[in-house]
Amino acid sequence: MRRFIYISLFLLMLPFVAQAQVGDHRNDLAIGFNGGYVLTNVGFSPKVTQGYLPGKTFGISTRYVCEKYFSSICSLYAELNYTEMGWREKILTINSQPVFNENTGQNDAYERKLGYIQLPFMAHLAWGREVKGFNFFFQIGPQFGYLLSEKTNTNYTLQNMNIEDRANKTYAQDSMAVENKFDYGICAGLGIEYSHPKVGHFLLEGRYYYGLGNIYGATKADYFGKSNQAAIEVKLSYLFDIKRTKNVKRK
Repeated sequence: MRRFIYISLFLLMLPFVAQAQVGDHRNDLAIGFNGGYVLTNVGFSPKVTQGYLPGKTFGISTRYVCEKYFSSICSLYAELNYTEMGWREKILTINSQPVFNENTGQNDAYERKLGYIQLPFMAHLAWGREVKGFNFFFQIGPQFGYLLSEKTNTNYTLQNMNIEDRANKTYAQDSMAVENKFDYGICAGLGIEYSHPKVGHFLLEGRYYYGLGNIYGATKADYFGKSNQAAIEVKLSYLFDIKRTKNVKRK
């Protein structure tokens, strides 16, 4: 946790490192909203064979532009989102075929959906047009989350599951509620932005999140040594200007 704090502080100081140099000062504030599609899984140890669980993410966005240093537009970017996380198990035989359950007459299936409120807080660096046109951006920083809900979708019970034919026989997670509701990690994204002075800013981004916390206990007495979350996101955001610095040259 201490290492995470140090890394987070370093990432968030990036725009202010640029600001300490000789650059064009900005004091621009924009707010808006975002929405997108997310694919998630959980890094279990012992391993649980998984695919990606699809879900949605949406929320509010804000950006504070503090500096333009040469061609780099330096900002702080934050969101407050609701995001569907979790995992979907790939229950297969040693021949990579779905495990058929004679008790249910179906192939065994299991997924866990976790609903989080999330706060990513990132350093945002962009290159290109500020006023009218396109720019390319990169952003990175810490993300914090808190579990609001969890829901299991499955077609078997622990009593009638077909464990004998499974190649991966780790199933303790199927009956375990999430133990650690607080989640934290690092997120980073790449994207493009289109800006227009009369319309606002449209941002299209691909983002990756790597969790540094575990959803279950990870001591020697616990079943799992690791259970961190990961997510791939594609999202579209819209921002409109609240405050813009006057008497500066922009392109």
